[in-house]
Amino acid sequence: MTATRRPTVDVDFSDPATYSEGIPHAAFADVRATEGLLWNPMPAAGSGGDEREGSEAGEGSDAGDDGFWAVTRHADIVSISRDTATFSSAAGHIQLYTIDDDALDARASMIDMDPPMHTRLRRLVSSAFTPKHVQGYLASIRTRAARLLDDYVEVGGGDWVEAVSKPLPIGVICDLMGVPESDHNYMIELTDHLVEGTSSRPLDPDAYGNTTELRLLPFNSPAAHGVNEYARHLGDKRRANPTDDLVSRLVHAEVDGEQLTDAEFARFFQLMIFAGNETTRSTMSHLGVAMAVFGQQFDRLRTDAALLDSATEEILRWASAIMYFRRTAMVDTEVAGTRIAKGDKVVMWYASANFDEEAFTDPQEFDVGRQTVPAHVAFGGGGAHFCLGASLARLEIKVLIEEYLARRVELVGPVGGLKRVSSNFVHGLERAEFTVQKLGR
Repeated sequence: MTATRRPTVDVDFSDPATYSEGIPHAAFADVRATEGLLWNPMPAAGSGGDEREGSEAGEGSDAGDDGFWAVTRHADIVSISRDTATFSSAAGHIQLYTIDDDALDARASMIDMDPPMHTRLRRLVSSAFTPKHVQGYLASIRTRAARLLDDYVEVGGGDWVEAVSKPLPIGVICDLMGVPESDHNYMIELTDHLVEGTSSRPLDPDAYGNTTELRLLPFNSPAAHGVNEYARHLGDKRRANPTDDLVSRLVHAEVDGEQLTDAEFARFFQLMIFAGNETTRSTMSHLGVAMAVFGQQFDRLRTDAALLDSATEEILRWASAIMYFRRTAMVDTEVAGTRIAKGDKVVMWYASANFDEEAFTDPQEFDVGRQTVPAHVAFGGGGAHFCLGASLARLEIKVLIEEYLARRVELVGPVGGLKRVSSNFVHGLERAEFTVQKLGR
């Protein structure tokens, strides 16, 4: 099977510019409507004229024949997600670009592993994220959400991202991890710069005192070095003086009779900080937009609190904070009638599947009463890699909606317009400005 014989997409889904106006719904709909799968070629490293060479094309990689199968339909993504034997997270990489074997070893965290290693590592932290356990964070989540909303309402609005959706999830995950309040803004800064590794922006390779080749760092970002250094220092403190937090649990935990190495712990820390912050932040940012644009839907919630759970699921679907994850075919196989060769990249576009007309009625509509079956794939399509923090994210979003409704206000705007994160991976907002209006009833 050669690349020239593969039916190809008309839009390059690997290009961050494709998402400059948000999810390219029309392009994804065209691909979903096409029989079988389509191949997405990627620019070869060193071909010239591509700003992604140092970040997205995979610096130092053998990307001459790079490309991937674009999986855009809901049912196909669910099927692939649950078959880790055929579609591997450990082989190749979970992002679009190809990286070298030594980089794979240097960067691998739990999310880059297959069972059984993934299963053993996941057990270390899974108890902290069960639905029952996360209810223990309810009071602190509500306190944080209430304070942030009170401040936002008091000043009459402004940048929702800066005022609400940035500080809330990082505060929650840092509380869980044991990161001091004084360092929360630093964690926001680091995760912001991690996301820049998936954009077309040039990165300063020496930032945060980094001396490691970018290809050996997650997201090809020097911010990963900053996270690792912070994790190392905090881990040393918790080894000497453990407290009741997840970092203390990790540095003293054992896997098959052995404790995590410094590198393994740092990768765990980075995964928790990124996944627990960036994805929920992006969803909350889009929640602000939904509140301003679909005010009548939130009026429904004011009169029917029973819709809160379905509303939470709807914003997760509609926001689609993580746009894709990649798998690599371990054997010759077939998806949607298309032959997939061993070693081919298979990229699951959650941002497409969450708007699949075959799965959701009127998917472009924001409907707080939408049926929750079938489930969206904002947390993945199920299986071994279903999002560990799904229960925590749901609780944070639900509480934020409740606290917003309790204040009898509505967002009006956007006034200053939206500024989107430049990325092919995170569907995020850098700015979303609204004014606050008191309800007259």
